[in-house]
Amino acid sequence: MAFLPRGIIVPVITPFADDGTIDDAAYRKVLHHLIDNGVHGVFPMGTTGEFYAVSDDEYRRLLEVTVEEVNGKIPVYAGVNHITTRGVIRLADLCAQVAGIDAISVLTPMFISQTQEELYQYYKHIAANTDFPIVMYNNKPKTNVTIEPDTVAKLAEIPNIVGVKDSTGDFTNACEYIRLTRGNANFRVLLGRDTLIFAGLCQGAAGAISSCANVAPRLVADIYDKFMADDLEGAREAQFSLNPLRIACNMGTFPAVIKEGLVQQGFSVGKCLDPIAQLSEEQKQKLKAILKSMKLII
Repeated sequence: MAFLPRGIIVPVITPFADDGTIDDAAYRKVLHHLIDNGVHGVFPMGTTGEFYAVSDDEYRRLLEVTVEEVNGKIPVYAGVNHITTRGVIRLADLCAQVAGIDAISVLTPMFISQTQEELYQYYKHIAANTDFPIVMYNNKPKTNVTIEPDTVAKLAEIPNIVGVKDSTGDFTNACEYIRLTRGNANFRVLLGRDTLIFAGLCQGAAGAISSCANVAPRLVADIYDKFMADDLEGAREAQFSLNPLRIACNMGTFPAVIKEGLVQQGFSVGKCLDPIAQLSEEQKQKLKAILKSMKLII
């Protein structure tokens, strides 16, 4: 499997109009904003993109728009998430109908509590039924399900399982992913907690899938680019500059802060779909102060 994930990959927000439909024009502007600021990949239909809120037709249309706007400049990773194995395979088949998708990201099942053997069989069966490179996605805080390091190491031996995103926030877990797979030339570990990108790179991670990169794409890309250029102090300073924005995400139900940050930067991305509420006026003012301090708005 030639494809390997690397760099700063952005789980792109999904802009919604007031009537709840996807705003294609606003989405295209966000994609150009990300590409122009040097990110290394885009990832529609992740958690930040409210994957759970769209129909199959909307899902396919969003992927088509993504591929069209990216135009081969950077890889496109599609979120392929469902509570059942067959549901994931059905969405992977939809992705296969859209020329230009480079890889898929597969979240653990939600709501049900699987054993590690069930998770192993879940990913193994999905891998056997798609030709896409697969990045596993562990987001225990959202799903209450985790892929343990030993399970990841076993799954990493399957040729088209090429990586894992760790959004647990447990750095020991991420480091164990790296330690147990470090001898596998065909597998990479990505950080999914934005405050840990620099630390992950120091341990051997290949990059990050960063929600805050929607709002601060150049800053997040700097963490990776400067690290790769051996400017470790510059990479660490970029990480420190980013941290207040990620910590501010705790103010609202995710991804409300990310969307509000883009709105304050002049992108008409709308609000999250109900039942996610907008930030309060007090919270918006706190976010505005953070964005000003980061020189992301005037």
